[in-house]
Amino acid sequence: MTSCYSKQLGQFVILGRNGGYMIFVMNESDWLLLIYKVPAEPSKKRLALWRKLKGLGAVYLQNGVCLLPKSDHHRRQFKIIQNEIGEMGGESFLLESSGFDRRQQELIAGRFNEERNAEYREFLGRCADYLAEIERETAARNFTYAELQENDEDLKKLKSWLEKIGRLDFYGAELAAEAARQLLLCEERLEEFSQAVFAAEHERLKSRPFPPSEENP
Repeated sequence: MTSCYSKQLGQFVILGRNGGYMIFVMNESDWLLLIYKVPAEPSKKRLALWRKLKGLGAVYLQNGVCLLPKSDHHRRQFKIIQNEIGEMGGESFLLESSGFDRRQQELIAGRFNEERNAEYREFLGRCADYLAEIERETAARNFTYAELQENDEDLKKLKSWLEKIGRLDFYGAELAAEAARQLLLCEERLEEFSQAVFAAEHERLKSRPFPPSEENP
């Protein structure tokens, strides 16, 4: 992979191995573009690098070419990753684009939203599992503090997961609102379950015989 920048055209051109190319027209400063190449081995380092970039929410335009919306945080993270690439014996370039034309902007934002929607769909599946579990426990009248604590911990995990997805949702993916609604529903069902646990515990306490009182000598 080779690359070049044309000041006259205001374009950054990426040349692929097969002779193909991609041209990104630059207009406004909106993006950070990381272009890198690392040794094929050890593969675990390449995989760790890929996971780190995906963990930032980066979208790959092609192999070794990824971008993020421009921000100080993203610039710092890309610079840190550049250092790691150098330590791996690779090379990289970090560019600040001047934006893409409207059509390209829409396509790229769509790529970001596709990836976030995939994560939201997975999250919605977990919410459905959570609600089904509470429904099963309610039907079985398994109103215990142990079950309540387990459900409470699972809800905390769902909240943390949605917050993580939301931090990477730069363009408001369409499933974000539904994910928020389903999390709220999970909170409501947990509250209903907790009230049932409290009521069941109250009944258990009422049914216990009190120990006989000791009379003073």
